[in-house]
Amino acid sequence: MRPIIFAAAALALIAPVACSKKAAPAPEATAPAQEGIIQVSAEGDFTENLQLALIEAKPGETIIMPEGIFAFTTGLSLDVDGVTLKGAGQDKTMLDFAGQTGAGEGLLVTADDVVLSDFSIRDTKGDGIKSKDSDRITYQYITVEWSGEPDAGNGAYGIYPVESTDVLVQNCTVRGASDAGIYVGQSENIIVRDSVAEYNVAGIEIENSSYADVYGNIARNNAGGILVFDLPDLPVMGGHSTRVYDNDIVDNNTVNFAPVGNIVAGVPSGTGMIVMANSDVYVIGNRFKDNRTVHVMLTAYTEPFTDETYGPLLNDITVSGNTYEGGLDDPQGMLAPIAALLGGSLPAIVTDGVTRFNGGEDQSVNLVIDEAPEVGFINLGLGEYPLNPANLRPSMDRPAGTVVAQRDPVVLPQDNAPK
Repeated sequence: MRPIIFAAAALALIAPVACSKKAAPAPEATAPAQEGIIQVSAEGDFTENLQLALIEAKPGETIIMPEGIFAFTTGLSLDVDGVTLKGAGQDKTMLDFAGQTGAGEGLLVTADDVVLSDFSIRDTKGDGIKSKDSDRITYQYITVEWSGEPDAGNGAYGIYPVESTDVLVQNCTVRGASDAGIYVGQSENIIVRDSVAEYNVAGIEIENSSYADVYGNIARNNAGGILVFDLPDLPVMGGHSTRVYDNDIVDNNTVNFAPVGNIVAGVPSGTGMIVMANSDVYVIGNRFKDNRTVHVMLTAYTEPFTDETYGPLLNDITVSGNTYEGGLDDPQGMLAPIAALLGGSLPAIVTDGVTRFNGGEDQSVNLVIDEAPEVGFINLGLGEYPLNPANLRPSMDRPAGTVVAQRDPVVLPQDNAPK
């Protein structure tokens, strides 16, 4: 596996220069501080200076971090609405948590209308940046990474907004997460765009969420590129209305390094995209290349569950206008024995064919596979979970699905990009 190599060490040569509201009065030659701008000083204890700025910030203020690599032993938190936290650039301001004690995140945000911009976080013991119940939050020009080879001891999530409305993730990079690089969970009105997720278990994951647009991203060298899931026993369920389009989903062949027991530990290495137990999902106009197991997997939830409100099946899934190249030559994980029964490989698009669960009645599963005739497709015809391999009834006939009109694009109040 290609090691992850970072150029961030060069930042050690940069001398951090800044003013601070904690520091002694600035020399006469220093320009006066701008109203609404808090400059965090690199003089003295930077970690204390930054956390104090986060605590004392007022709504509408911008906290500016200087260039440099800054070591932390404890995580940071922000619970003030309307604050912008900004560094000097993704490759210029690095918050290093290699010496962190405990297993917490690097930064926890529990406030609305927050903008996180232009800095990097690395080697947190837990998640990189987590925001919870943070409406209208923006992550932009952020890098979260774990040094070295992918490792089960890395934090689970890189960028991790959860239980929020109006989430914007743009121009971000995440490497090395042991669950998902960019994860948006139990949220609605979401845009994830123009970002890079690589060397994670799952590159980008939309889970138990609704109205998400995921586009313009690169998901490469993960175990699985992009996942759209719905899981039981969570406060928010019934995920729907996700569009995944115009992404490059390539070379997702990293060995799955998730800790045993994690739901993503079952993602076969070499999977481009998985849609599981979700509805109204559009996979359109993406470029799939060199994913060794399967490019697109459409599946019901595979584990036993007791939540009577949970729907484990797919419904209204459209796969259309994508391109497929290479891969499919070395199926892994739970799909390997099925591939062996089918001659050693799988086609580009695979669905499990599950229409009932645990002995229940058949339900409608509306799949639209609108691809060129030469694009391979197979319905495994498994019928139901729990899985009985004896039920395998493979068919290459494409389903006669009913086309469902796409919804309007997601519009976020904090998004200033041209529509």
